[in-house]
Amino acid sequence: MNEKIELIKDGKRLDGRRFDEIRDISMKVGVLKKASGSAYIEWGKNKVLAGVYGPRELHPKFLQNPTRALLRCTYNLAPFSVDDRKKPGPDRRSVEISKVTAEALESVVMVERYPNTVIDVFMEVLQADAGTRCVGLTAASLALADAGIPMKDLVSACAAGKVDGEIVVDLMKEEDNYGECDLPLAVIPRKNEVVLLQMDGKLTREEFDKTYRLALNGAMKVYEMQKETLKARIEHIMGEDNGY
Repeated sequence: MNEKIELIKDGKRLDGRRFDEIRDISMKVGVLKKASGSAYIEWGKNKVLAGVYGPRELHPKFLQNPTRALLRCTYNLAPFSVDDRKKPGPDRRSVEISKVTAEALESVVMVERYPNTVIDVFMEVLQADAGTRCVGLTAASLALADAGIPMKDLVSACAAGKVDGEIVVDLMKEEDNYGECDLPLAVIPRKNEVVLLQMDGKLTREEFDKTYRLALNGAMKVYEMQKETLKARIEHIMGEDNGY
């Protein structure tokens, strides 16, 4: 059982944020030269790198689908990303996050345009501080867009939860470890369609509604950052093409 510690003091969280305030976020795309597309996100103390390879022919051939591409996602927590060194290789958590990420992204990627192929998406968590599935999914969405793969929209993610009896957005490590509930959410913003919704803990119906709204508002803020990041990348490429 987790030791009880005080997470909210004088109406503020341990890192000084308001209840509805997300952590500082910075995003970059085009960071890996040999990938079809890539993205790097620093979100609070999280540092996550995503790379996309493909579409390319899928082997072995019996896995090929003549009507669509296989979207294959791999989430990995680096051994040095956490305080207690993690054993290298996949575990139940990384397999689960890989699966739900692929399902969320399949909602927007136009896989029907690339029959008999595979699109590989890799998410490498270099430093972890809670919310890595949201950061990884956000980075993967950016990397797919950077690869030029047709998508109906981006996928944007954020979490909210219950800490010391208060509903807060974007939990950091201590809040995730010692709080009462965590609710990660991902959406297709233009359609306002939820493609990922999980909950670890208990909430009343009223608390759930408030937590859901906070997570959704956080995801929409992330969406605006994603669009600005891609816009800056396009402007940079166009500037290079024009010799600026």
